[in-house]
Amino acid sequence: MSVRRILSVWFPRLGAERLLRRMGPVEDVPFAVVRDTGQMQVVSSLSATAEAAGVRVGQPLRDAHAICGQLATRLQNPQAEADFLQALSRWAGRFSPWVAVDGRDGLMMDITGCTHLFGGEAAMVARMVGEAEALGLSARCGLADTVGAAWALARYAGVAPGHERSGDAIDQEARATRSRAAKKRHWERGGAAPLPGGAGTDLPGIAPPGKAYTLLAPLPVAALRLEPGQAEALARVGLRRVGDLLGQPRAPLARRFGRGLVLRLDQAVGAAPEPVSPAGEVPRFATRLTLPEPIGLTDDMLAGLDRLVPRLCELLRDKGQGARRVRLQAWRVDDTMQWLDAGLARAADEPDRIRPLLAHRIEEIDAGFGIEMLRLEAVQTEALHPRTMTGHMEAAAANRARLDGGAQMDDLIGRIGGRLGMETITRRHPVGSHVPEKTAQVLAAAWSEPAGPWPAPAAPRPLLLWRPEPVMAPDAPRLAGEFRWRGRTHRLAEARGPERIAPEWWLDDPDWRSGVRDYWQVITEAGERLWLFYAHGAALSSGWFCQGRFA
Repeated sequence: MSVRRILSVWFPRLGAERLLRRMGPVEDVPFAVVRDTGQMQVVSSLSATAEAAGVRVGQPLRDAHAICGQLATRLQNPQAEADFLQALSRWAGRFSPWVAVDGRDGLMMDITGCTHLFGGEAAMVARMVGEAEALGLSARCGLADTVGAAWALARYAGVAPGHERSGDAIDQEARATRSRAAKKRHWERGGAAPLPGGAGTDLPGIAPPGKAYTLLAPLPVAALRLEPGQAEALARVGLRRVGDLLGQPRAPLARRFGRGLVLRLDQAVGAAPEPVSPAGEVPRFATRLTLPEPIGLTDDMLAGLDRLVPRLCELLRDKGQGARRVRLQAWRVDDTMQWLDAGLARAADEPDRIRPLLAHRIEEIDAGFGIEMLRLEAVQTEALHPRTMTGHMEAAAANRARLDGGAQMDDLIGRIGGRLGMETITRRHPVGSHVPEKTAQVLAAAWSEPAGPWPAPAAPRPLLLWRPEPVMAPDAPRLAGEFRWRGRTHRLAEARGPERIAPEWWLDDPDWRSGVRDYWQVITEAGERLWLFYAHGAALSSGWFCQGRFA
C-alpha cells in the first residue's frame, strides 16, 4: 500500500499579485493591498518589491508610507480573492483530483499515486511552481505525509524561530555579557534555540516518507497552526521550536496551553487523522450588468437593480431554488468594489420580495468615480417546493389568503431584519414543562414557524414573571394577615391556593434548590394581584417569595 502524500501550496502574495495581473506590467513599483480595520487601514498583502523595501503585512498604512514613500495601494476585495483562489483550485486539479481550499491563500492536495505522472515528487513540485510563476504568482510548496507537516513546510521551511523580548535572551544582554556567554559551550536558557547545521535557511520543502518528524523539529512553533497568542505563550517559557514540544509529555502541555496544542502536534506527526476534504461543486446563481458608461446616481443603480433581480429569480426558478441571502456588488472604475447583503426570512424566487430589501439600502453604496458593473448573486439558497391548491373554491381561497398573509409577515421580518439584524427579531414558542418560567422559549423569527395554539395551563398564570424575590412573612405554609415585599407592607385581602409544583428532579437548577413550592394567588387590600409561593426548603432554607403579578 502506497504512503499517503499531502502537498500544500501557499501563495504568500495572492492579494497583491491578483491585482498586478490585471494592471499589467509595473516597472518595479512597490505595491500593497490594504484593508479597513475600524479607524485605520492595515497592509494585507505585498508585492515582492514592497517587501524588499521593508514593508510588512499587518503594518498600518501610515507606517508603510513612512518606510516606502513610493508605495502604491489598492483596497482589498476579499470576495474577489476568494473567487480567484477557487479558480486556482480548478487549475490545481490537473495535478490531482483531490484539491481543497486551505484558508485564504493556500491549497491542500492529496497527491497519493499521482506523482509518477509528472516524473516524481520533485518534478511535480517544480512544475507546479513554474506554472504558477508563468501565471504571475509566487508559490511555495510543502510535501509530507500529513496535512499539518505539509502546511508547516510550505510556510516555515527555512524560517528560524524567534523569541519574545523577555530580558533573559542572550542577544538582549549587554555586549560584554554576550561576549562572555559566547564562550559557554551550552545554550543558555531563554535564548534563541540553535538550529542544526547552522541557521537552517536551506531546509527543503519536501519531506521523504517517514521523515517529517526530523524536518519539523527545527521549525518555529507557529508552524503548528496554533491559535492566536499560543506561540507567544510558548516562547515565554522557552519553547520556540517544534522539536521542543515533540519531546514533552502531552498531559502537562494540555493542562497549561489547552488541548488544541496537543491536537495540532498529533496531526503534524500523523498520530491524529486529518483528511483532505475538497468542497463539492456548488451551483452559482448570479447575474451581472456591464454598463457602457459609469453611473453614480441612486436612480441609475435602482434601474440596474430592476434588470438584475428578475434575471436572478428566473435562474432560481429553473432549479427549484429560493434565495435566502442575496448580495449586490458594485464594481467601480478604479477596480474596487463595494457590496451589500440582504437576508430573507423565507426563501423566495419572486422579484417583489427581493428587490425592496436591496432598494432601501442602495444609498449605502459609495459610487466613487463611477460604477461600471453591477452583479447580483444568491449567496445562500434553499429548495422551494411548489404548492398546489386542492379542494373547493372557498377552501382554495382561504388557503391562498393564509399563504399570502404568511408571505407578508416574512417580508416584514426581512425588511426589519435588514436594518436591525435577523437575530434580533424573535418569537415565543410553547414548551412542554410544568415549571412556570420554562413554559416558553424564544426562537429567531426568521428560522422558525409561527407558534400554534398555546396549551391552556392547569391554573391561571400571571401576566408578568420575574425571578423570585424574597418576601418577609412568618415561616409557615399559610400566609398571615400581612407581609412585606419591596420595602412596603401589604395587607392580605384574599388568597387562593395552594398549587404545588415540584422541581425537575433530573436537572440541578440553582433557582429550584429551595425544594417544592406552594403557589398562591394573593390579592392585597390595595388591589394588587400577586403570585407568591412558599418554598418548603431543600438545599436552601424555606420561606416566602414573590414571582409574578396578574393583570
